[in-house]
Amino acid sequence: MAATALIDATAAGAIPLRNEPVQARSTARLAALLDAAAAVVDEIGYERLTTAMVAERAGASIGTVYRYFPDRIAVLQALGARNLDRVLTRVIDELVDPRHGSWAEALSSAFGLLVEMFRTEPGFRSLRVGDVIDLQPAVNERTYNSIVAEAIFDGLVSRFGIDDTPEARFAFETALEVSDALAARAFARNRRGDEKYLVAGRDVTIGILAPHFGLPA
Repeated sequence: MAATALIDATAAGAIPLRNEPVQARSTARLAALLDAAAAVVDEIGYERLTTAMVAERAGASIGTVYRYFPDRIAVLQALGARNLDRVLTRVIDELVDPRHGSWAEALSSAFGLLVEMFRTEPGFRSLRVGDVIDLQPAVNERTYNSIVAEAIFDGLVSRFGIDDTPEARFAFETALEVSDALAARAFARNRRGDEKYLVAGRDVTIGILAPHFGLPA
């Protein structure tokens, strides 16, 4: 499934927008609000974000913000979903690139793209794909990280013929959670990322997956 289709089918429906943009002007206005939110999050973290800050940074009225978002959490959820869409689009494209000869090589390259998003995408270091603001999802509701894990795993299965078993899927989701935590630690006090934790994230991921995916060449 394409990344944008995955977002439409899963995450987008959970974002409580008050008004869906139907015209190019409205879409641009919504994008500007999310860009403003990302800039604020990049500077002070998602915990302190307010709708007033978003309005001020975007040069818009507070009424414009509330036209689309009922509260600050909805702003963060929409920004996280946008990050999720961008992550999946880039990572899945990278996984299926024919220049990668093994699953480990493809996954390592995809991990590099995630690291680059931590470094260059405003607000991503703090918010990532929005998982940090949804620590207690409803029963049977998938987290954003589980959506990412499913999409990447499906890409690896399609590209490299990896056995699609419940055990392999669980191992992959576990590996993603561990690597995400280490990446967050790497960027907690270093905008370029502490290389020790980034290398550890790659190594731990390969170690968890090797028994299920086969030893990398």
